[in-house]
This record gives sequence, structure tokens and C-alpha cells, in this order.
Amino acid sequence: MAINTKERILKKALELFSRKGYAGTNIRELTASLGMVKSGIYKHFESKEAIWNALLDEMIAYYGAHFGSVENLPPVPDSGEALVAMTMRMVDYTVHDERIVMTRKVLTLEQYRDERARELASKHFLTGLTEMFTVIFAGMMEKGLIRRDDPGMLAFAYTTPISALIHQCDRTPERTQRIMERVEAFSRHFWETYRAEQS
Repeated sequence: MAINTKERILKKALELFSRKGYAGTNIRELTASLGMVKSGIYKHFESKEAIWNALLDEMIAYYGAHFGSVENLPPVPDSGEALVAMTMRMVDYTVHDERIVMTRKVLTLEQYRDERARELASKHFLTGLTEMFTVIFAGMMEKGLIRRDDPGMLAFAYTTPISALIHQCDRTPERTQRIMERVEAFSRHFWETYRAEQS
């Protein structure tokens, strides 16, 4: 499916912002990389800030649709193996999907400049995952799979190390396979630690 000009602009803006940051990318460079003139971009976006805000809107929609959110949860796992498999699918997606990787880099760079980027970084790097797994672990408790505890605290304990390991993949992509193995080992350890006695 061919992408339209507006989508092309946002795709290239994401690529440049993820490498050079917002301040380090100018409209002239963006237009040149697209083989356009400034007036061509301004037909779609009134300013660089408008491109930035449209890009953030797109990031939110893409992340929610492809990775998940409290409103778009995966099914509650029926076993420890299902928990590990679901976790590994999510982590594999977030470390290999090019748009998600670039989004994470943009948010990391821009969270100190832009309030909206800061809010999204907090959500995508920590609070959103914790909220998702709070619901998942509450469901697993209801199924008698993991022992009764504060599901929010369990979710925090589960997602924080995984989030840190995902960021390691961004910093040292050559170690991604080893890091993925560590995530899986952690997920299995967590299950063995918190599983209900009869599970």
C-alpha cells in the first residue's frame, strides 16, 4: 500500500528526530531528504512543531494498536508458560519493530525538552506497562495461578527490570539476543517465585 505525502513526512521526521533530536533537525534537511521543497511540507504542516505534535499523536496510536494498552489488553495468561510466551512476544516486538525503536529513542532524547514527550516516555517506559500487568496479574490471581498479593506492586516488580533490559537493547543492539534470553530467564524466575502453590 502506497503511503501518502503526510505519512512520508512523518516517517522521515521520526527517522531524523530519532537520530538528531528535535532541535538538531531542521525543515530544510527534512524537505531535502524527501526530495521536496519547503512549500510542499507547509501544505501539510504549518510548522516543525505541528509535525512534532502529529508525530506524537501517531506514536500513541501505533503503540496502542500494536503493543497494547490498558484499553487493548492481551488475554490473561492461563499458565506460567503462557505468561512467559506473552512477555517474550511483547519484548520481541518492542525491540525489533523499527518504528517502536525509533519512537523510544525520540522520547528518550526529547523527554527533557518537551512536556508531552516526558509524559509519553513515562507512560511507555514504565507506567503503561505497569498498568497493563496490574490488570493481567489481577486476572491471574482470580484464576488461582499466582498467589494473592498487591497486583500493582507485582506489576511494578515485573515490568521495571524488563523495561531496563529493553533500553539495554537500544544501547547495545549487538547484545539483543543475550538480553532477550535474560528477559525470558527473569520471566520464568518471577513465575516460579509468585506462582500459587497448586499451579
